[in-house]
Amino acid sequence: MAVCGSELFISDLHLSAHEPATVARFLQFLEGPARQAARLTILGDLFDYWAGDDDLADPFNTRIATALHALADHGVAIDLMVGNRDFLIGKDFAATAGVTLLHDPAVREIGGIKTLLTHGDTLCTDDADYKQFRAQVRSPDWQTQFLARPLTERKRDIETLRARSETEKRIKPLAIMDVNDLTVTERLRAHGADALIHGHTHRQGSHIHQVDAQTCQRWVLGDWHPHHGSALRCTTAGWGFTD
Repeated sequence: MAVCGSELFISDLHLSAHEPATVARFLQFLEGPARQAARLTILGDLFDYWAGDDDLADPFNTRIATALHALADHGVAIDLMVGNRDFLIGKDFAATAGVTLLHDPAVREIGGIKTLLTHGDTLCTDDADYKQFRAQVRSPDWQTQFLARPLTERKRDIETLRARSETEKRIKPLAIMDVNDLTVTERLRAHGADALIHGHTHRQGSHIHQVDAQTCQRWVLGDWHPHHGSALRCTTAGWGFTD
């Protein structure tokens, strides 16, 4: 039975057939704790990469979509926001998985708290190279041209981009890959929000931001590993992380 008003938030699972232990942890989560919630919200990077909805026939992708739909059939609402790794997820995947796609950013009232939801990459405004790359791959023209190419070519190119990204991350200062505090303040102010939940940085924790006369809390979701997978649980009794 779902806990009345209980919501769960997760992100950065980076699911892949190459990481079966992480996949098993996620499937156990869907069959266990997630079924006790009224809503599950995934704030990006559910998959390590997504080459397009025409890859749904892949057995691994079908397995994940089927598991999500089983949770939805159980009565748990599921919202999905794309991340920087799986931004090509579209309506076909959403229908197959029984999830609702969320625009980034989104605003929701959670337990009476007006909350801003985002994957988190747009908060990392010090990373100029990534901002330029994101603007390119999120443009409708680029996506139309990319998705028109054969699936095998798309997967090959994505693997190349991922390898390049990992190399660049090793030489970038850690500070520019984290959120910019001024950007956080500006976004909270612009949306009139009292709280912010995001992922992307893999730095689980909570932080206080003073926005004019309002004290706001920022919750950062952690990434998932074979031996660790966390969620933010929000109830009327309070918010907190749970393994």
